Amino acid sequence: MASAVKTRKTATRLLTAAAVLSGLVLSAVQAHAATVPSPTEAVATVLPVVDMEATVKAAQIDPRRADSTQTPGAHDSVLAVEQALQARGLLDARWVDGYFGTTTVSAYAAFQRSLGYTGLDANGLPGVTSLTTLGQGRYTITHQIGVGAKLKRDGYTVNTRTQNMLTEAERLAGLHLTLDQGSYNPGGDPTSAGTHDGGGVVDINVDGMTSATRTAVAKALRQVGFAAWVRNPTQGDWPWHIHAAAISDTDLATQAQNQTGDYYLGFNGLANHAADDGPRIAIQTWEEYQRTH
Repeated sequence: MASAVKTRKTATRLLTAAAVLSGLVLSAVQAHAATVPSPTEAVATVLPVVDMEATVKAAQIDPRRADSTQTPGAHDSVLAVEQALQARGLLDARWVDGYFGTTTVSAYAAFQRSLGYTGLDANGLPGVTSLTTLGQGRYTITHQIGVGAKLKRDGYTVNTRTQNMLTEAERLAGLHLTLDQGSYNPGGDPTSAGTHDGGGVVDINVDGMTSATRTAVAKALRQVGFAAWVRNPTQGDWPWHIHAAAISDTDLATQAQNQTGDYYLGFNGLANHAADDGPRIAIQTWEEYQRTH
């Protein structure tokens, strides 16, 4: 009899231990499951990535093309931006194609205006704030571009990005560069056709420079990310100077955006759309230059 009781007690203890162990295992499994997102949740958190540099580049080049050729490396980023514009009712589905043409520029400018932006802030060229706002819940941003605060150089207004570019161009050229005209100058020299109304655009004084030096300076400016040309009196009502527009400056006036687009397409940045007459180098932006130097 005592033996039977002892056997029952042992069996009971074993069953109790098994139940406790089973409960611990179940708790561990439930805890792990709670920390692992379901396939649906995992997919929902993976957002497209918009490369701001590629997007801004496309917004300058694509509208200047005679066809619908897309800017290399920009398709996915532009498509994500266009899808976001479509979701807000600002862009028809037929224009959601990865090509940042004039219709997409207009739609983006409309979005900027919807945020209360005016003037340069609604130029259709994506800036960090508007691009971030548009992409909330839809995409993330990489390779951001910032122009920085405005400051004075030679008595003219430029932004920090332009100043940094000029400083590096001076180092490459081995001489100081003096401005004849700065940026953010609406209503300034009428021969500039509005290119200096926004940021990123300057005119360089070339008094006393030889032809070879002018060309060397234009080359240095191009190396650091300017669309730069030596201008002469036969091209317009102006003296010799170097006109330089900082590629991908998000404050560029529309006219300057067009010039940078033309630069990529091999034109001289003037209304006559003649061939580029400047020193030929591999075109790059300031950000691209910085990554390799």
